[in-house]
Parts: sequence; structure tokens; C-alpha cells
Amino acid sequence: MVATAATSSFFPITSSPDSIDSKNKKLGNGSTNLGGIKLNPSASSGSLQVMANAQAPPKINGTTVVMTPVEGFMSEDAASSTPPRTFINQLPDWSMLLAAITTIFLAAEKQWMMLDWKPRRPDMLIDPFGIGRIVQDGLVFRQNFSIRSYEIGADRTASIETLMNHLQETAINHCKSAGLLGDGFGATPGMCKKNLIWVVTRMQVVVDRYPTWGDVVQVDTWVSASGKNGMRRDWLVSNSKTGEILTRASSVWVMMNKLTRRLSKIPEEVRGEIEPHFMNSDPVVAEDDRKLVKLDDSTAQYVRKGLTPRWNDLDVNQHVNNVKYVGWILESTPLGIVESHELCSMTLEYRRECGRDSVLQSLTAVSGVGNLGNMGEIECQHLLQLEEGSEIVRGRTQWRPKNAKSFGKMDQVPAQSA
Repeated sequence: MVATAATSSFFPITSSPDSIDSKNKKLGNGSTNLGGIKLNPSASSGSLQVMANAQAPPKINGTTVVMTPVEGFMSEDAASSTPPRTFINQLPDWSMLLAAITTIFLAAEKQWMMLDWKPRRPDMLIDPFGIGRIVQDGLVFRQNFSIRSYEIGADRTASIETLMNHLQETAINHCKSAGLLGDGFGATPGMCKKNLIWVVTRMQVVVDRYPTWGDVVQVDTWVSASGKNGMRRDWLVSNSKTGEILTRASSVWVMMNKLTRRLSKIPEEVRGEIEPHFMNSDPVVAEDDRKLVKLDDSTAQYVRKGLTPRWNDLDVNQHVNNVKYVGWILESTPLGIVESHELCSMTLEYRRECGRDSVLQSLTAVSGVGNLGNMGEIECQHLLQLEEGSEIVRGRTQWRPKNAKSFGKMDQVPAQSA
């Protein structure tokens, strides 16, 4: 029945000559009253004389009225002259079918554009809904980020926390794209079986120039071996449009048991998962092997107490996010330095983790070639510790006068060493 209805909507059914004759017979041989219209079959000219409930006046305003045949009412002679049914005059009204097809294609095109979205302007983010891609023989992960208005500070440039978040995000997405992400946060399937997680022990960051609002930065990251039980991860941040190197960073990671909170060796099963992704290359940042100074109340010049983590400062491993430590360290940096200088280099050593119930204090001592009274470069020593004395992070930062030249540049992602 459905097929018949659909067919009849595009292929109209016409009456056969036999059905026309039967209808004529039902009309009778005499004059037939059709809603007040009388039919006179005796007209020999093939036309019909029409009378509407009374004799029509022969003249109107002195002009003779000539009656024309009414379409749809034909005599037997006219009916017999109807053209025969052929393939051509039985074709459907294709306009309805074409309209339906056009509607379907327009809807499909709209859905396809939503799924396969492409930027319409060159300054828009190239891969807004993706997580980046693997490049350079499958060993380097690349992802673009657009600097948002809420990621810039008073200097109209991206904050150091924004850059650190980009580094952390690409590290996780690299594991995901390489198929190494298990149920944990950055943990491989083998690590999940043994309740192991990655923790960073050392981080070095060099900022040549900070991106501004609207810039699109390209972040490349790769991993290498670091000793017998460590992994080194490097990052190279550049302007996606000009290729200018903006930031370089290198870090060392080790494994920790998330139940006992103790460091662990790399199991052979896990080593087999991660070693095929190691890149044999030198660190993108030359290691600063100077010993980080331990500050105390007598050596620190600036102290900020009463720092406590909030709920959204914790990551899925239930410890404070590494980027949050950077913000806490800078809490005790003198305002005069922050106003006249910008952070250009940072070295951090992570000693232990802290939880949501911890109360911390940030200590800073100003040293180096400059001081608050001139516009030279300044070096600061930092310590983040629990109020009861346990060390969390030791650090050293270098500050350059704003709008000064950058430290130096690395032109491209390093090729794998032989």
C-alpha cells in the first residue's frame, strides 16, 4: 500500500476510454442538471450551450453573447478525439522528485561540513576540534593552540602558566595519539596494571618571546630515554605562521606507585611499550647543572605564607597540578621585578607532592647581576615548602628587562641522532 501511494504521487493515473463511456452513460441521454448547469447533447457543432438556472440573455448592453465550450465537459465526438496514452504523456511531474533530492543533498552537505570543519580564515586555528598529529617518522607530536583573551596578562602577552598548560596538554595528547594511553592520566596500559603513574622531577623552560592575544602557536614534543629508569620529554614552541621559536623546554619524568606514593623502576612490560617511541636526540635546552639553593627564613628576602590548594588545583591523580606550583613560586617574587622585567628562564626541581589539605609558603631571594634599582638581568632563588618545613619545589628564575632581546634560538626540531 505504501508503494502504491508513493508511486501514485509521482505517476498520476488517468481514466481509460471505457471508463469515460461508462461515465457518459450515467449522465443520461437527455439534459443533465449538474449543479444548475444544463447539458444539451443535441448540439451538433461539438460545443455546449450552457444555461444557469434560467435562459441566458442573448444580449448584454446590446452586444450578442457568444458562449464558448466549457473545459472538462466534452461531447462523445470530443472524447473520442482524445490522444492515445503514450510513454511521453504518462511521465510523472519530475519537479517534485528533484525538489526532494535537492533537499536531501543540502541536508547531507550541511552535516558533512559540520563533521569535516575547515578554517575559513588563515589566522584561525588549523585543527580546532582535534588533538594534533604525529609527524617526523612517528616520533614527534604536533599541536596548535590559539592564545585566548583570558590567557593573557597585564602585558598583553600569554602568561607563563598558559605556556606550561600547553606543554602539559601536548604531553597527554601525545600519549593518546600514540596509543599509549590507558585508564590513567598519561599512563600506559602496563602502568595501569601495576598502579604506576608518571611524575616530573625536573623542568627547564626558556622563553625567547611570549605570544600575544590571537597568535597561533605550534607545539612540538617528543620523548627520549633519561638514565635507566627515567624519561626525558622536550618541547619546542613556535609561531605557526612565521616559524619563530618562542619557547623551549625540557623535563625529566620517573614512575611512582600511586598507592604507596613511592618511586618505582620501569617494569619490562612498560619499557617495551614506551621505548619504540623514544627519539635519540640531545635535550632542546642545555642542562643547567648549577645546584639549586635551599632557602630558609634567614636567607629568604620575601615570604608568602598561607597558600592552600583549592579543589580544582588537583589533577586526576589526586595531587596538585605541576603548573600550580609555578604560580605559587611567583607569589613571593617582588612586584617591582614583575612590573619591570619578564620571566625568561626557569629551572624547577620537584621534591615531593602536596595534597588538598596542605598549607604552604613561598620563599624568594633576589640574586644575580641585577637588582631592583637597575634595569639589568635579575636572578631569583625560590623554595616552595610546607609550613612545617618539608620541601615541595626548589627553583631558580631569570628575568630580563621587558622588550629586551631573546636569549637565543633553535631553528627547528632536532633530527634523531645516529
